[in-house]
Amino acid sequence: MKGMKIEKAEKLGLCFGVRRAIKLLKEAVNQYGEIETLGPLAHNRLLVESLASLGVRPINDLKEVKGKVLAITTHGASPTLLAEIASKQIHVIDTTCPIVRKAQNTARELAEAGFDVIIFGEGNHSEVKGLLGHTGGKGLAVLNTEQVEAWVNRPSRLGIISQTTQTRPAFIEFAGRLISVFGPGTSEMRFVNTLCQVTQGQQDAAMRLAHRTQLMIVIGGSNSANASHLVAICSPIVETHLVETADEIDGSWLSAKQHIGITAGASTPDEAVEDLIDRLRSLGTSA
Repeated sequence: MKGMKIEKAEKLGLCFGVRRAIKLLKEAVNQYGEIETLGPLAHNRLLVESLASLGVRPINDLKEVKGKVLAITTHGASPTLLAEIASKQIHVIDTTCPIVRKAQNTARELAEAGFDVIIFGEGNHSEVKGLLGHTGGKGLAVLNTEQVEAWVNRPSRLGIISQTTQTRPAFIEFAGRLISVFGPGTSEMRFVNTLCQVTQGQQDAAMRLAHRTQLMIVIGGSNSANASHLVAICSPIVETHLVETADEIDGSWLSAKQHIGITAGASTPDEAVEDLIDRLRSLGTSA
């Protein structure tokens, strides 16, 4: 397809938190040899496989620990889990993203100040589990106000934060509905913006690009929260597809497309983005 334009979003791919974590893990491998991470470093299969080839092995449970060096991933961990690790005399490499750390501190400070804490996020996500742990049992993770209404003992003071990778529009909408439903009967509501500004910048850049292209390709982990949010942002604007590798591109998507935009999740390796561009160019010239 002659003349097909491929354009990258202004901001995309590996965020500084993941890059920092990769650097810390590589340094740890050089010092200690093979190490383990409690869960995958980030939700991207290509990144996890790349680290595994260097000697970084993910495990799912503390019971699986074989060595004496364990890394906490970018998503962080609860104080209870950290205490359990310490009790086993395991050396910890903490790669918790600084932005997640800030959200953890906010959750703890709200709880200590007497607030019940609502976390706008996915309850099963590893970051959210860690945030809940920092509330000392005074937290609830939800994605809609109906889940809050089911709270048996409705609190009088609410502190509201967000999973760092949620979208700004979704958090604003949730906050508005929460005020409408709970505002009249609540003595105090305190909202703290814990959204990752780097992730927000990538989402904004993806949205701008989607408005001027005929097709958006998001490359990222199939279980990545931020990659799925990029799809959710772009889909209402233009045809959008999520792929984990360049090989998943379907040539039929490119039919009659002259301008294709690409963006990438915050844990997507740079090489995966370049492979995607090469794949698109190959399919475009053969069409």
